[in-house]
Amino acid sequence: MSLVKNSAKLHDVTVRRHLLPGDIGNVIHLHGRLYHEEFGFGLGFEQYVAESFAEFTGDFKEGLDQVWVCEFGEQLAGFLSLVHRGPEVAQLRYFIIAPPFRGIGLGKKLISEFMEVATAKKYHKIFLWTTVPLRTAAAIYQKLGFQLVLEQASTSFGVPLIEQKYELTLNHKL
Repeated sequence: MSLVKNSAKLHDVTVRRHLLPGDIGNVIHLHGRLYHEEFGFGLGFEQYVAESFAEFTGDFKEGLDQVWVCEFGEQLAGFLSLVHRGPEVAQLRYFIIAPPFRGIGLGKKLISEFMEVATAKKYHKIFLWTTVPLRTAAAIYQKLGFQLVLEQASTSFGVPLIEQKYELTLNHKL
C-alpha cells in the first residue's frame, strides 16, 4: 500500500460500510506505518492494533458495530469504527486518515457520520483512547464535547507518552 501524494477531493473518496478481504491487514498496516513515521511508535503499537482489531472483527455484531472504510481507488484513505461495549456504551476506535487525504474534510465527514449512528442507536456514552502526541485528534474530540477523564503514563508503544481517555455523554430527547 503506497501513500502517494495526490490531489484528491472529498468526492473522490468512497466510503464503504462493510469489511472486505484485505481490509484488516490494510488498517493494521496504515496504523503501524503512520504512527511509526509520525510519532516514533514501535512494533508494540502495531501488535496492539493487530490484536485488538482481530478481536473487534471476531466479535463484530452486525447492527451494533460499524465500520467506515475510506478508499481512493485501491488505496486505503482512512478508517473509523464504532465498537459496541454494552447496550448503551460505544467506543470510537481506529480513527485514522492517511496523510494525502487530510485537510479535505474526510475526517469531519467520518466523525459526523459516527455521531449520527451513535445517536440513532441511542448510545448513552461514547469513549475513546488516544495519546498526547495526537493533538489534532484530541482537538476534534473536544470540539464534539468529549471530556478528558483519565491520563496515564505509558511506554507500551515503544516511546514514553501519556495515554488519554475521553468520554462523551449523549442526551437523547424523548
